[in-house]
Amino acid sequence: MYSWEMLSFNIHDGFLEAIVRGNRSGLLTQADYNNLCQCETLDDIKMHLSATEYGPYLQNEPSPLHTTTIVEKCTLKLVDEYKHMLCQANEPLSTFLQYITYGHMIDNVVLIVTGTLHERDVNELLEKCHPLGMFDSIASLAVAQNMRELYSFMFIV
Repeated sequence: MYSWEMLSFNIHDGFLEAIVRGNRSGLLTQADYNNLCQCETLDDIKMHLSATEYGPYLQNEPSPLHTTTIVEKCTLKLVDEYKHMLCQANEPLSTFLQYITYGHMIDNVVLIVTGTLHERDVNELLEKCHPLGMFDSIASLAVAQNMRELYSFMFIV
């Protein structure tokens, strides 16, 4: 029924399981969602989210709030929790968690390549990149001025 590996589960993965179970309590409930649907302004949404685990991420935002700000802060919360779980994970879970980021990394590289083709500003491109897909050398991709340089950065080096 159970293998011997289950005897050491709590040693290797018990803390991370507790983190995941704790994060479950931070999810918005059906009542929270219904209340958010009834909000008329973005400040009402901020006020309602301040009573949840999203509160610390939105508390210092100025009053003329934008939808992009709410999305950025909620995404930041997700990324912070993800990075915390990745730091606590052992193999093979850490490898699986890293696989989750690969799709975002590919999207970010495609964004940089497309932006380079259309001669977009590097800082603007980096701001649009998804935080889960950021990696150390993505800024060096943005340094390329044309497709030839970008190709040499990506495939030759």
